[in-house]
Amino acid sequence: MNKITTYSLEHHKSLFTTINNEDDYFFIQTQSHPYIEEPYRAESYAIEFLIKGSIIMQTRLTKTIIHAPAIIALSPTVIRSFAKNSDEILIDIIFFKPQFFLKNQANVFFLTQYDFFENSQMHVFNLEKKTEIKFDKIFNLIQEATNTNTNHQAAILRSYLYILIYELDSIKEKISNSVTQNPLFEKFKEILFKEFSTHRTVTYYADQLNVTRKYLSEVIKSISGKTAGEWINDVVILEAKVLLQNKSLTINQISDTLNFTNQSVFGKFFKNHTGLSPMEYRKKD
Repeated sequence: MNKITTYSLEHHKSLFTTINNEDDYFFIQTQSHPYIEEPYRAESYAIEFLIKGSIIMQTRLTKTIIHAPAIIALSPTVIRSFAKNSDEILIDIIFFKPQFFLKNQANVFFLTQYDFFENSQMHVFNLEKKTEIKFDKIFNLIQEATNTNTNHQAAILRSYLYILIYELDSIKEKISNSVTQNPLFEKFKEILFKEFSTHRTVTYYADQLNVTRKYLSEVIKSISGKTAGEWINDVVILEAKVLLQNKSLTINQISDTLNFTNQSVFGKFFKNHTGLSPMEYRKKD
């Protein structure tokens, strides 16, 4: 299934400033956040340093209240939305396109090897005081670099991004060693997010995981509070909402993309789960 990019880097820039340029990266320090409550994807990576306040973020089906100080790391493919949680915030954000970071990098898969960009359980890094001071210094250097026009600006920013990624990976290793996750549930989600558009039965995922349908459902329900079937439906609805925001796609094209037998079946499925028809959802504010 084709990935649909909803928010370009240019669009992200327009949310914060009227300055327009063709750079493949963008840094902003702001006291407000664009609280986009409809799910969307982006074409750029984002690393955000929440210095003050708190925000609510949902990535795929995971909703998290994030309190400062914290780092948020997101890849382009991650479906996300944001909601307000405190009146005052302060946040530094660096957006960058993959091609910007990977210039002169021999390993084109460099970014994808860091699963905190993709995994909804790893996007947020809560910082201790010592670590907060370290990231504050790094983001100050990034801000200084973006405010100084030199021939080496892009190269300098890439260097700081490498530092950010390596520092985050070091924190992730410590967290991973102290957190026990259910391997069946994690593998279920991994397969689900890859194959939901073509496979929507619990039996299929149980077969892939070499367990019975009943056992898989029991494990998923006990861990998440939702059945495996509900997880499947929720992921399909989430993807449908993202696709519906792309006005260049017809409802029929979206139905085909999600492998429904026809537009009518898709419409009934969507309305049963959201209370709105696909067209009503598309037209609402």
